Amino acid sequence: MTKRPLRSLVVLPDDSAKPLLEAIAAAKATVRVKMFELSDPSAVEALIGARQRGVSVRIMVDPTRARRHRERMAARRRLRRAGIDVLSSNPHFSATHEKSLVVDEGTAFVQSCNWETEYFTHTRDFAIRTTNRDEVAAIIKCFEADWRRRRFQPDEPSSLIWCPWEGRERFAHFIDRAEEFLIIQNDRFQDPIIVEHVVRARSRGVKVHVLTRPVHSLSEENMAEGVSALQMMHDVGVKIHKLEHLKLHAKMMLADDHTAIVGSINISVGSFDKRRELAIELTDAAIVDRLRRVHHRDWRRSKALDLSDKGLAADIERHHLEDNVVARWRSLAQDQH
Repeated sequence: MTKRPLRSLVVLPDDSAKPLLEAIAAAKATVRVKMFELSDPSAVEALIGARQRGVSVRIMVDPTRARRHRERMAARRRLRRAGIDVLSSNPHFSATHEKSLVVDEGTAFVQSCNWETEYFTHTRDFAIRTTNRDEVAAIIKCFEADWRRRRFQPDEPSSLIWCPWEGRERFAHFIDRAEEFLIIQNDRFQDPIIVEHVVRARSRGVKVHVLTRPVHSLSEENMAEGVSALQMMHDVGVKIHKLEHLKLHAKMMLADDHTAIVGSINISVGSFDKRRELAIELTDAAIVDRLRRVHHRDWRRSKALDLSDKGLAADIERHHLEDNVVARWRSLAQDQH
């Protein structure tokens, strides 16, 4: 009988939420969820169903997110009425952006996707399913520490990447090891240290493909850094595209077709220094191969970002942003000259 691999990949929306919901449906004793946003009806029903079977279900949800506040609060009330323990995530962090699921202390999912319907159906996201004993134990250890508002000390060395802890160093080291090809899918490029490492990789001859989101999706306070980073990478020859058929939400890096990082970590100062984040670094051939194939398919269905001042201003105005945002962008463009 062939053994099931210790890790496997979930691609969203291709695979749908089915692997996550099936894992919850199979739970016999415990379910732990740590999530940034949670309101998807199918996820809520699965969690309630587990509790009704006698499973202990505990959920930590970040309380800082204002978007869809009414739907998220309604979901939280439903879960609590079903007897599920729902706790706001650890206030020590500016936000808990980690997205993890642990079932029966034997299976864990490290994810980029929120448990909102749009993330299951309309965004490019990834999740890694792991039954590796050390990885599952570490995710449980962090959950329990955050639940009890205690300090969490990650074990080293580990395939898991935690923030705030060593995320920036691990990302930088990953990029520095790339020799021929580097793929990055991330919706934010706002950490100058990591952007510098990407620039250095391209300067030493590494081919770099970046999939990100267009400038109009950036908040006003992040626009200056985001635009500057994209232009800096573009100027040294990094290919920067946006998806045409899906909204990009993935946080994935792939180096030389043999090593990958998947998780919740944005390339931003806040993610590395202030937020609870989780990603996993792996070399599993089947996972890396599928990530490569998904990226190449997405790249064929993407379009190069116009990062000229004229193109950026047109993108902002085309999406009918507030006048103050357009004025702010024009001011930034003038300052750069």
